[in-house]
Amino acid sequence: MVETSKYWKIDKELLEHVSKIARLELSDEEKEKFIKQLEDILKTFKKIDEVDTSKVKPSFHALELKNVMREDEVKTWKWNPLANTKHKEKKYFKGPRIV
Repeated sequence: MVETSKYWKIDKELLEHVSKIARLELSDEEKEKFIKQLEDILKTFKKIDEVDTSKVKPSFHALELKNVMREDEVKTWKWNPLANTKHKEKKYFKGPRIV
């Protein structure tokens, strides 16, 4: 069984507790299988923890975040949106009067 100060102790009691919370009904064979798999997962994480990362700059996101918005530039329209309406006043749409 994997047991360090950083990791949970994976045993039948913990697995039964988690399966009860998740509302899973596991057979004894499945419990043994899952205990082994969870132990393997924790062993893998323990190996990852052994890697020296003292000279690695912390990363808070996998990809570099940057602003993807374009600059706000004024552009003239090549078409006149008011050309096909009679409800206009100067360069604006004219709507019904609301009192």
